[in-house]
Amino acid sequence: MPLDMTSTRPLASAPLGLLIVLVGALGAGTVFAQASRVTTEVVARGLQNPWALAFIGEGRMLVTERPGRMRVVGADGRLGPPLAGVPEVDAVGQGGLLDLITDRDFARNRTVHFCYSEAGTLGIGNSTAMASARLSADASALEDVKVVFSQKPKVGSRLHFGCRIVQAGDGSLFLALGDRYTRMADAQTLDTHHGKVVRVRADGSAHPDNPFVGRSGALPEIWSLGHRNPQAATLGPDGRLWVIEHGPQGGDEINRPEAGKNYGWPVITYGENYGGGTIGEGLTSKAGLEQPLHYWKPSIAPSGMAFVKSDRYGKDWQGSLLVGSLKFRYLARLVLDGERVLREDRLLPDLGQRVRDVREGPDGLIYLLTDERDGQLLRLKPGG
Repeated sequence: MPLDMTSTRPLASAPLGLLIVLVGALGAGTVFAQASRVTTEVVARGLQNPWALAFIGEGRMLVTERPGRMRVVGADGRLGPPLAGVPEVDAVGQGGLLDLITDRDFARNRTVHFCYSEAGTLGIGNSTAMASARLSADASALEDVKVVFSQKPKVGSRLHFGCRIVQAGDGSLFLALGDRYTRMADAQTLDTHHGKVVRVRADGSAHPDNPFVGRSGALPEIWSLGHRNPQAATLGPDGRLWVIEHGPQGGDEINRPEAGKNYGWPVITYGENYGGGTIGEGLTSKAGLEQPLHYWKPSIAPSGMAFVKSDRYGKDWQGSLLVGSLKFRYLARLVLDGERVLREDRLLPDLGQRVRDVREGPDGLIYLLTDERDGQLLRLKPGG
C-alpha cells in the first residue's frame, strides 16, 4: 500500500506539490505522478495540541486545545484568552478536551457541543463525555454547560477515547467512542459504550430509533458496535454518517455505521498486534461482520475528515474526501465513486506536522489543525 513519505522539513507558505497515489485495489502497488500545486497559509500559531475547530461567524473560529482550553481565533488570526466555563478535563495520555461542533441552529441558539475525557468519582478511572453549552454573546465564556452523555463504564486508561461528534438532520448527536485499549473485547458487547457509536437527543436521552432500545442487557444509546478508536466523523453527501477509526499495526478503516451493525473489531481486522501477531480470530472477514469501505496498511493514523462541497479547488475536487494523517504528516484526498475509493492523492508531503482536524469553512476553503505543542491553524489555498 502507500509508501511512507515522512518529512521533517519546516512548513512554508509556498507552493507544495501534490502526489497522486493510484490505488486500483486494496493491496495493489502504487504509482506516483506529479499533479497540481496548492499553497498553505498560516492563520494562527501558538496553539497547544489543538484538536478541533468550529466556525462561529464573522471569520472567527473556536478551537479546542487538548490540555483543556477552548479559544476564539479572530478573523485576523489572533488568539483570544481561554474561555471561562469549560469543564475540568482529565488530560492524560490521549485524553483531554477533544472534539467540538457548533449546533445546526448556532446562529439562533449559540449552542456548541464538545467532548472530552472525564475523570471518575474521586479521580478513579475516566471515560469520554459530551457536553452542550451556549457561547456567551461576547464569545468569552461557555454558559449553561450540561453534560448530556458519559461513556460507561469508566476505566483506568490513558488511551482510545475516540470522541468525534456529528449532528444528524433531526438535531440528534452521534458520538464515536473508543474501546479504551485494555477493554477491546467490550467492542463486541452491548452492556458497555466501549468501541461504539452512540446516538442521543439534545437532552442526552437515547434516540427512540436506536436499534437496541428496549433490549434486555443492552445500553439504549448504542447505534453501532465493533469499533476500535474513531478519530474522524462527518455526514456524507447523502446525509449518512461516515467514521474513520485507527487500526492497530495496519488496518485503519473508513466505515459508514448503520443502525445495529457490527464493524468487527477485534474479531476481524486488517491490522496486527504491535510487534506482529494476529488479533481476534486472525481473520479479515466473517459472516455477520461489516467490511470497511476502505482501509490503510500500513496505518497512516488518520484524523479529521471533510467532504469537499465547494468549487474553490476546481470541479474535480468536489465530492472528494479529505483526511489528515498524524503518522505521515500529510493530507489525503480520496477520490470517490459513491462509496468506493478510486485513488488517494497525497497533499502537502513536506508539511512536517501531524494533521489532527480537517474542516471546510463557510468561505469554501479547507482549514487544518496541526497537533503539535506549538500547533497551527492552516488554510489550504487553491492554485499556486
